[in-house]
Amino acid sequence: MDISELWERVRRQLRREFGPAAYNSWVRPMTVSSRDDREVTLGLPTRFMRDWVMTHYADRIRDLWSGSDPGGRSLIFEVSPSVQDDIGLVAVSDPDAVADDALDGAGRANGAARGRGNGNGNGNGGTRWSADTDSPARPTLGASVVDRGAGEVFSAPLDPRFTFDRFVTGKPNEFAYAAAKRVADSEHVPFNPLFLYGGVGLGKTHLMHAIAHRIRESHPHRRVAYLSAEKFMYSFIRALRMQDTISFKEQFRSVDVLMIDDVQFISGKESTQEEFFHTFNALVDQGRQIVLSADKSPNDLEEIGNRLRSRLAMGLVADLHPTTYELRLAILASKTEHLGADVPPKVLEFIAHKIVSNGREVEGALTRLVAHSQLVGRPITLEATREVLHDLLRTHDRRLTIEEIQKKVAEHYNVRVADMSSARRSRAVARPRQVAMYLSKQLTQRSLPEIGRKFGGRDHTTVMHAVKKIEELSQTDAAFAEDVDLLRRMLES
Repeated sequence: MDISELWERVRRQLRREFGPAAYNSWVRPMTVSSRDDREVTLGLPTRFMRDWVMTHYADRIRDLWSGSDPGGRSLIFEVSPSVQDDIGLVAVSDPDAVADDALDGAGRANGAARGRGNGNGNGNGGTRWSADTDSPARPTLGASVVDRGAGEVFSAPLDPRFTFDRFVTGKPNEFAYAAAKRVADSEHVPFNPLFLYGGVGLGKTHLMHAIAHRIRESHPHRRVAYLSAEKFMYSFIRALRMQDTISFKEQFRSVDVLMIDDVQFISGKESTQEEFFHTFNALVDQGRQIVLSADKSPNDLEEIGNRLRSRLAMGLVADLHPTTYELRLAILASKTEHLGADVPPKVLEFIAHKIVSNGREVEGALTRLVAHSQLVGRPITLEATREVLHDLLRTHDRRLTIEEIQKKVAEHYNVRVADMSSARRSRAVARPRQVAMYLSKQLTQRSLPEIGRKFGGRDHTTVMHAVKKIEELSQTDAAFAEDVDLLRRMLES
């Protein structure tokens, strides 16, 4: 009798002893992955399943194997992810029945292994294994036994608008966008995890949804789960309350791509962090992709354990910077195209200048403006824009003063604040002064004459020249443009 026939004989006996539910959950996924004259290796698809079988079934399986194998070979249990592609796990309609049968099966297995009962292997004379005796939690196995392709049942719905085609890129987000596309398009895991971070409304969730959309379209066989950290925590707490941690673990550790948004919400939640830590390790060990997002970088997350923090930072960390005027203008142009609206360029420029918080609020402002125009039949003009968006404009009214801009620019270029108003014309002073004038024009509502008076009583034409000069230099000198943009972001934050 060859190894396959021996294993099939043992499997039939295990089915009789454990019952169909426990057999389908734990024995059926096992396959002979390797063999030699001394040992036979049984492979299981996940580390969790391997550990569970080792704890609850291994002794009885080895007893049955030694009684059937004349060669006296030993059994080894190992994790073999490729086994998952070869097995047909079937969803069970009655999880409670599965749980009861699995508990009975484990009890019979333990009873047989310990030689209790009447000696025929059914364990009738032994103590029943239950949640109140040997196990800290009652395992409900049915929810963790799912059809391939059905692993997305616990995933949050995806927004059909959030695709790569609809994501507007610019300097603040181009690196995160490129990293997200690499993950979505790669056959193998390029870096694990991909950690996206940035402030509110900068595009983290959009990129998360875009990755999930692309993978489901290009690789429909891969199981993708996208959810918020809050939902992960809620699911874990519910599993503890329902004594259903086994199905929770299998549910999250059997996906091909796990995507969790707003990871910062598990800060301070020690039990949830511990479970997420083990889920993270299990997926990485199996070569599964993990994508995470947060409002801060891993090193800046508070009340996160050092073990988990090091895992979060071990892959690729990509940040999304605050939007620039150019990016906001591009977002508005794209939104206008999708809305099919006729919005004058001056209106788009006005909104991009006035609303500087994030792309989400910029889009919301445009949506409100277009809806108002369509509903009341009023053309979109600058005057109408000020009226319709008056509350938003008041909220985002820049409270920066020219003095604050002068101080920040002077610190950045290592010159004296007094030089901003002095008559000195050396380039080391004149260029920072022009930058300060340019930023004063961009970030305040002061008129050109008012700005000129703050810079030593200069004429408004001097301010106009400074603004034009900085715009020209920004187009020809990338390093200078980045320097000015950095100053702008620092002042806007």
